[in-house]
Amino acid sequence: MVSNHKEQRVLVTVIVFNEGGKLRTTLKRFPENPPYDVVVMDDGSSDGVREVASEFPFAYLRHEVNSGVGASLRTVFRYAEDNGYDIIVVMAGNAKMHPSDIPNLLKPIREDGYDYVQGSRYLSGSRSENLPLFRKIMIPLFTWFVRLFVGYKGTDVTCGMRAYRLEIVKHPRIDITQPWLDRYEMEYYIHYYAIKLGYRLTEAPVSMTYPPDMKNYSKIRAITGWWSMIRPWVYLVLHLRR
Repeated sequence: MVSNHKEQRVLVTVIVFNEGGKLRTTLKRFPENPPYDVVVMDDGSSDGVREVASEFPFAYLRHEVNSGVGASLRTVFRYAEDNGYDIIVVMAGNAKMHPSDIPNLLKPIREDGYDYVQGSRYLSGSRSENLPLFRKIMIPLFTWFVRLFVGYKGTDVTCGMRAYRLEIVKHPRIDITQPWLDRYEMEYYIHYYAIKLGYRLTEAPVSMTYPPDMKNYSKIRAITGWWSMIRPWVYLVLHLRR
């Protein structure tokens, strides 16, 4: 049973690795006294991220060694559970995502009973500035692949801005402790099981702003990074992993 939204505590996690200047831009975009808590998850940065984070009134978590997005999420989940949060919002600290979109992600959960809300750059009200050609091709292709194999009727699977109830990762069928989920796999592992276990999913419009010069817009490597995103769907559909 879904609890009243006034009782649901929200934690927004900003995951960052060596994006000191961009992190400052991201954190400046948050409103004063937001109706949610924020934690900066520093995944082993060596470029002053800790100092940037200290300029803002947000919680701070850190890995001493870069361990991956999945490992960072695992640390955030533990922190969220220990501190009594109900809903997680995930975003990157590289200045491409906008905190102003957080209400779009929370509304379907708080008001309409959804469990998982995927951000989409392709819905009315969204914006995608300077999207690189490679991603213009790969994002719809990847989304089509997911629709084909698991029946997800979304428009954007790869957008890293999303929100979901913490109860999803506590489900007995889900094992987030598996080491193979340390990198980009974790995000798609959770998405897969949210679909297969019958949780209510929807999308919400979000905006993504890529740098005009197309440089340093992502740490996802062309082959290994995309395989890290694809393989959870392959492994789970073929029952090669659980």
